[in-house]
Amino acid sequence: MASKSTTAERARASAEPGTCVLVCLLAWAVPGAAHFWLGWRQKATVFFVALTAMFVIGLALNGRIFPFEFAEPLVALAAIADFGLGLPWIAAHVLGVGRGVVTAVTHESGNTFLIVAGLLNFLVILDAFDLVTGRK
Repeated sequence: MASKSTTAERARASAEPGTCVLVCLLAWAVPGAAHFWLGWRQKATVFFVALTAMFVIGLALNGRIFPFEFAEPLVALAAIADFGLGLPWIAAHVLGVGRGVVTAVTHESGNTFLIVAGLLNFLVILDAFDLVTGRK
């Protein structure tokens, strides 16, 4: 296994625009996947487990995956935050889960878990971008 300095050197050497886009898309699609690809296995595992668990917990707590309704700005912002989790968000849409149960006591907590999971993944994407461009 390559050391972290070798991995960082490889990342800086491959910081072409196409590689940066690929890393960002990979980081968006699967939380931690870009870090895994860049050689940061422990970070990748933590990101994947924590963010996926938050998403699943949010769904289990009857949270709602918000639709893109730009007529209502707060709903649109929540939808953008949910979208940040990538493939789990797509899978939830395809499977028809995440409709939310407004009457459930845990509904707002579920919404919070879903929104925060997506927002945290945006930070993971930025971290992967910083790694591949050599800023970190």
